[in-house]
Amino acid sequence: MKWFRWMWLAGTLALLGEAFYQGMFLAPTEATMGDIQRIFYYHFPSAMLTFLFFFVSFAASIAYLGLRHRDPLRAMNADALALAGAEMGVVFCTAVLIQGPLWARPVWGIWWTWDARLTSTLVMWLIYCSYLLVRRFAAGPQMQTLAAVVAIFGYVDVPIVYYSTTWWRTQHPSPVIATGGLDRGMWPAVWWNLAAWLAWGLMVMAFRYAIERRRQQREQDEALRALEATLEATPWKENE
Repeated sequence: MKWFRWMWLAGTLALLGEAFYQGMFLAPTEATMGDIQRIFYYHFPSAMLTFLFFFVSFAASIAYLGLRHRDPLRAMNADALALAGAEMGVVFCTAVLIQGPLWARPVWGIWWTWDARLTSTLVMWLIYCSYLLVRRFAAGPQMQTLAAVVAIFGYVDVPIVYYSTTWWRTQHPSPVIATGGLDRGMWPAVWWNLAAWLAWGLMVMAFRYAIERRRQQREQDEALRALEATLEATPWKENE
């Protein structure tokens, strides 16, 4: 399967290159904001992929809780996928929180404002950072269960983030995609960047999933060897 990985990598790099060219050179310049609006071609895909990868973590966490007793192997697969999805979600959410202020400063005149969209996005990022901290520092057999609960709880914030500009008046503008406010000439750059960053995110998530599965297998092997060593060292007495 190495050839497939190399083909995926080459395809991803080609997509990223074309997406950059579309967004920076071919898409028309926005009349009001000028070239700073081109951040949109990265900001919007980053937000959509944040939701997607957090959903992967959410669904995999539910699968883990449902399978952990009756199918441990599949449960471990789900747990590894939940971790990989959460990590990618945090990466893209971090990009959103960096790109937003870079766009807001020249357009709004401020780096940050505590409106509903920005605040709920920051809360979502903090929840999933907490998830990763639980995975990193918690110990014991209940760590995966606790982490799964945090991932499921965190996903409750996703629809709040998405609908925040609809439910409340915010500094953040209403979604231009849903309202048809995007110029037709800008759509190719949007789709190219969505495809490119999705390909990149899936590639890195698959890589992290494989690493986590190897770590899980190594821990299981070490625990089995420790148990075997304990049994061998235990003096057994025949029943009289």
